[in-house]
Amino acid sequence: MRRYWPMPLCLLTLLLGVSPCAGQNGVGSFEIAQAGTRSATTANAAGEQVRSAQVNNWTVGLAGGFFEGTFIRFAVELAKALDDGENLRILPIVSYGGNENINDLLYLKGVDIAITYTDTFELFKKTGRVRNIEQRINYISELLVGEAYFFARPEIRTLKDLEGRTVSLGTKGNSASTTGPIVFERLNIHPELVYVNNTIALEKMKTGEIAAIVSTGGKPNDLFVKLKPEPGFHFLSIEFGKQFEDFYLPCPLTHEDYPHLIAAGETIDTLCMSAVLAVYNFPKGSDQARRVERFIQYYFERFERLKQPSFHPKWKEVNLRANVPGWNRYWLATEKLAAMPNPPTATSPAGPVSTGSVPPMDAAKQEALFQDFLAWQRKQGGSQ
Repeated sequence: MRRYWPMPLCLLTLLLGVSPCAGQNGVGSFEIAQAGTRSATTANAAGEQVRSAQVNNWTVGLAGGFFEGTFIRFAVELAKALDDGENLRILPIVSYGGNENINDLLYLKGVDIAITYTDTFELFKKTGRVRNIEQRINYISELLVGEAYFFARPEIRTLKDLEGRTVSLGTKGNSASTTGPIVFERLNIHPELVYVNNTIALEKMKTGEIAAIVSTGGKPNDLFVKLKPEPGFHFLSIEFGKQFEDFYLPCPLTHEDYPHLIAAGETIDTLCMSAVLAVYNFPKGSDQARRVERFIQYYFERFERLKQPSFHPKWKEVNLRANVPGWNRYWLATEKLAAMPNPPTATSPAGPVSTGSVPPMDAAKQEALFQDFLAWQRKQGGSQ
């Protein structure tokens, strides 16, 4: 199947010396390879082989998300905290979102690492399009815990009211286009799902063409922080149940989170899902593994920089040693974590979490610990 590159990735190809927007004009991989060869030939002819090698040796492509999303902000902040001249350069890539980022990790040259939500695997497993995805795509660490937002018109009071109504999931390929269908399917609700840019979809909500939108992202979500309130427009609550325990946690939205959209004293129950810093399972000795190894080294060693006030507050909640259910940690990340003498700590609502070296737990103990955490989260959600 021919892949068509989004415009932001076409811009990236200019930096990499590939013919601009080649995929959009139907140019195949041979022509793209030829363009790269022409670029290399030009550099060689100019006597710039050493400079060309220096630029490419330690450059890592990191797929984030849309301009207004949380993922691209995290990608940019990783570059800000970790870039080290010719020793390590991170190229944050504006992409089609967390769902499409898995496709890019699998197939798109120049993408080494990506940010996505853990429930993305559900979509790939269900379609059966990708074999052994758990082995091919691994994670370096957990990242933020992001919230699911179901934002609706005044006449929509509950999720069930969306039966047969038009609901936008944002641009196709983003994380909401995975989370939204999973939630609706598990609640046996059947809206008419469309894929419309959030800005346009919000305008269509005013005219009644669209009844609600689904969005994902860590608090504070820029889409809703910057949103001008419309009379009656509101967030919908989602009741947590066993049908969501595989990928999600219960979490509240409050007036303190979005004071212009949620009334004082009001709590909106919703779902949270973990995001991960995902990586292709590059084999030992490969050129990609060599670059990713340096990224991981810098990421772990300089992680405390990401907790500074200028960065997203969700960085303070990241536990580098946390296990991600349903995912395998990349072998290089496991090795680097084991070698760290003073591992960082993360801050949870219950206080500091030690990320020091701990003996491995068997599956039963891990499951019991996870269920205890779920019970604690339910109690927290009910008390706020």
